[in-house]
Amino acid sequence: MKDATTLSEAEAAIELQRLAKKIAHHNRRYHAEDSPEISDAEYDALVRQNGELEAAFPHLVRADSPSRMVGAAVEASPLTKVRHEQRMMSLDNGFSDEDIAEFVGRVRRYLALPEDEMLALTAEDKIDGLSLSLRYENGVLVRAATRGDGEVGEDVTANVRMIGDIPETLKPLPLRGGVGGGGVTSDLKSMPHPNPSPEGEGLSMPAIFEIRGEVYMSKADFTALNAAQAERGEKLFANPRNAAAGSLRQKDAKVTAARPLRFLAHGWGVASEVPGATQHAVMQAIAAMGVPVSPLLMRIESLEDLLAHYREIERVRADLPYDIDGVVYKVDRLDWQARLGFVAKAPRWALAHKFPAERAETTLQAIDIQVGRTGKLTPVGRLTPVTVGGVVVSNVTLHNRDEIARLGVRPGDRVVVQRAGDVIPQVVENLTRDEPRDPYAFPDHCPVCASEAVAEEGEVDVRCTGGLVCAAQKLERLRHFVSRAALDIDGLGERTIAEFLEAGLIDRPGDIFRLRKHRSAILAREGWQEKSVDNLLASIEARRAADPGRFLFALGIRHVGSVTAKDLVKAFGSVEAVGAIGHRLAAGDAEAVAEVTGIDGIGPAVAEALGDFFHEPHNAQVFDDLVTEGRPAAFVSTARATEWSGKTIVFTGKLETMSRDEAKAQAERLGAKSAGSVSAKTDLVVAGPGAGSKLKKAAELGVRVVDEAEWAEIMQSA
Repeated sequence: MKDATTLSEAEAAIELQRLAKKIAHHNRRYHAEDSPEISDAEYDALVRQNGELEAAFPHLVRADSPSRMVGAAVEASPLTKVRHEQRMMSLDNGFSDEDIAEFVGRVRRYLALPEDEMLALTAEDKIDGLSLSLRYENGVLVRAATRGDGEVGEDVTANVRMIGDIPETLKPLPLRGGVGGGGVTSDLKSMPHPNPSPEGEGLSMPAIFEIRGEVYMSKADFTALNAAQAERGEKLFANPRNAAAGSLRQKDAKVTAARPLRFLAHGWGVASEVPGATQHAVMQAIAAMGVPVSPLLMRIESLEDLLAHYREIERVRADLPYDIDGVVYKVDRLDWQARLGFVAKAPRWALAHKFPAERAETTLQAIDIQVGRTGKLTPVGRLTPVTVGGVVVSNVTLHNRDEIARLGVRPGDRVVVQRAGDVIPQVVENLTRDEPRDPYAFPDHCPVCASEAVAEEGEVDVRCTGGLVCAAQKLERLRHFVSRAALDIDGLGERTIAEFLEAGLIDRPGDIFRLRKHRSAILAREGWQEKSVDNLLASIEARRAADPGRFLFALGIRHVGSVTAKDLVKAFGSVEAVGAIGHRLAAGDAEAVAEVTGIDGIGPAVAEALGDFFHEPHNAQVFDDLVTEGRPAAFVSTARATEWSGKTIVFTGKLETMSRDEAKAQAERLGAKSAGSVSAKTDLVVAGPGAGSKLKKAAELGVRVVDEAEWAEIMQSA
């Protein structure tokens, strides 16, 4: 990717859209499907690219930005879905000493700490496992759930009861005593388990206490499991993380019981009371309750000691009994954590310091081209299998035509590949690029339908122009339309869609709602019975009057992901209203562009994509047909109504009692939107000393202006 500072606004918007889609795809492959396609290092590089672009173009940050997302939505699963009472967040990453120094400095600036005030942090190894939440009520385990997308996970309570590290009943804590005192050992060789035995009088147990941590499989147990799988002629697991995830997410708890799973706690969620005033004290309390905590956990008071602990953990990494991919730092004081709060997907008070990737050399045997749902041609490199970091890998994504040209790779080249915990690595170097052979010729026609394949101006991706005439896209577009994240129609999976396409029963999305007319034809097909046909038709009928955000997302409009779709229908009130604005965009209506780009988190790329979609008569026909057949519901807000809900607030000048980030977070808690400029749609301006042009603009427009003291009163009374 080009340096963010060299990109135009249009190029940046396009690149942010590409990164959002790519990162969302890999989130789903890793978190929901336990089948990653790229290495941790490659994924982290994508996230860093996205962060650099968002920092350079903050007004282009997308509603579906990876910086706002956690994990991936729970797709098809035999397990029951569970909504987390308190969202399970992700962590931001650092990769260098400078990143960690900046994190510490950022925390100090946000909290406005004097230079001589000590900032203590905890540091612990980052287990490469599956995130899990354990809810205890009066000390008894009542529910266990995976993270999922952070808001909805899977109920794995029955399976978790088979894991020896996780107690059914917590040990009570003393009412008074030294739970917060003492340190956890830093001797990484012996690795004794921290198990404080505080002294005090009486016993205590929170009424509700949700412990969060990682389910994992040790390296030795993973090796033994794969050996047993091979002996039985069954599929081998790619790595310990995949083995742990697959073992935990079983419908039959007996399968989980037969797998050697372990657990380490790293934090907590909902709690009726928290047994300590610091991160370190609460983690010691969790250990005292009988739940394992990392033996490498330490409380550290300086940046130098923090980095020294990181290097010591990195030094002994290969000798640890489980896989780790970094070290996690957390601000120790809980009152400071509360002040720091959260960004979209991660706490401001924590950071994961990732380890460098591992590398190996192999041969690129072939380059295959895959055609995706949107027509994108993705090159996949087939490698001579090679072991990288203990895992055998044989495939690598080559991203796009430009990446192939940059690396100069051709079938037969010797390449250096890199991974950091996953199966499919990235190519970091071509060792034989100077050999006198012809360069790889990227196809200019779709390998599926032979339609012309082109790259739009400003884009690196090559796409098939065949649209619905391309068999690859037609199937994928219809599959996307009925997928869990879109219309969520049970019984209409990829195999059934392919069958109905081949039989001519469906050709475009609206045909799905007309399948009731073909009941007899479906019933006459092999494998279909009256009950299965009626169940399918009932599932389809149940999706009429669908959620408008899901309905809009199901159309597969470029740049309109699930979050952007929700934001659009929330702003305009209905799918039909979004269609109307789309037609205005197609006609070149400048006011329509302003209306769309005025929505928080939505930039010009979305407005352009909507205009392009409705400019194509065929797309407009598909949309009108679907609205007639599907009859999507109007948007209904579920937010708590307050005086400031939906209003726009602008902060300007030097804020003296809070940072700008904290001020914006306060506005969001009131249900308001924080904007960067004053306009006729602005409802309130909060002005500190030195406010200039924005204050003048507010006066011209008659917008109410308050100072920080008045804003504090508004916050208290809201």
